Amino acid sequence: MDNEIIKLKQRFELVGNSTLFLRSLKKALRVANTDISILVTGESGTGKDVIPKIIHENSSRKHGQFIAVNCGAIPEGTIDSELFGHEKGAFTGAINARKGYFEVANNGTIFLDEIGDLPLQTQVRLLRVLENGEFIKVGSSKVEKTNIRLIAATNINLLEAVKKNKFREDLFYRINTIQIEMTALRSRQEDIHLMFRKFASDFSSKHRMPTVKLTEDGIRLIEKYHWPGNIRELKNFTEKISIVEEKRILDSSDISSHFLTNNKTESSLIISKESDQNNISEREILYKILFDLKNDLNDLKKITLDLIQGHDQNENFQINNAERIQRIYKNNEPVEIKTPKNPKIIDEAIIEENLSLQDNECDMIQKALDKNNGKRKKAAKELGISERTLYRKIKQYDL
Repeated sequence: MDNEIIKLKQRFELVGNSTLFLRSLKKALRVANTDISILVTGESGTGKDVIPKIIHENSSRKHGQFIAVNCGAIPEGTIDSELFGHEKGAFTGAINARKGYFEVANNGTIFLDEIGDLPLQTQVRLLRVLENGEFIKVGSSKVEKTNIRLIAATNINLLEAVKKNKFREDLFYRINTIQIEMTALRSRQEDIHLMFRKFASDFSSKHRMPTVKLTEDGIRLIEKYHWPGNIRELKNFTEKISIVEEKRILDSSDISSHFLTNNKTESSLIISKESDQNNISEREILYKILFDLKNDLNDLKKITLDLIQGHDQNENFQINNAERIQRIYKNNEPVEIKTPKNPKIIDEAIIEENLSLQDNECDMIQKALDKNNGKRKKAAKELGISERTLYRKIKQYDL
């Protein structure tokens, strides 16, 4: 490894030896002495904010101001004032004139983090600064000059934002002269344990407690984890287990419960074959539950039909139905089943329909028994009812 890169990592307390990470650092050093605009890309939490500091500290502007601005954290109504300044009385509450960041950072560097969140109106003002170094304060008509170097960062696809008319195409090509990508942590597998050790050591020194360490299977586990929050998530994870776990040497079983889980994202262990097998098993269980539920519903329909006709049934039959309903709903509370005191109040149309249903049901049961050579278990399975229900129906219809 180059001595320059080693010194750079020591100065900025950077950890990692992966090829992609070192390539980003070398690229930042190569462009540092130029004045061209830089766009730093990468997922949230990958450490994009360190690249602008490296570039500024290794440039001819290192004695000038370095100002970092999070564009997403400033309200749309005040961001123009924050960046370009305002005159006294420019808007309600502007009791004094104010310098903006572009004026304060003259001859220095401005880092615009999450530049994709800039309003379109502010993007027009920014483009003018980049093209000729000119800006106008809010509430003023005077054109002022500034000499700054712009470094921007984003975790969104700006080309997609351009297509959706959320980001100006001319501004995109103006800031994207050189692009430096910060790789996601899951693509830097060999760096994960190194970072864990650094975070654990830093936390130990800060809070004066023994440093937490991982066994071999614990190391393999954190290297397989997806880390959707990247370096930020790894740091929080390390600090959490340093506090929560009493042991100082932890294995995979000790730390597995501390990983974040989110169904919407991929924040889970990436072991594709095992995941596929688990998904299949869960799907089979779900299908079985649905089929059992269907059978129980069929049972319930038949019980309801029997209750409508229950005026000619004895008390034991009513109790039997109550027990079956309790079984279906898994409810310990008693179910009271009462037959109509006056069967004549049942609508004639319902009686005729029930008679028709009885005939059809009798025929279906007989066909199922014939098809299965009188084997009641197979016949019940084909009909989608329990063997107990089938036995009762056979007795009821005298089959």
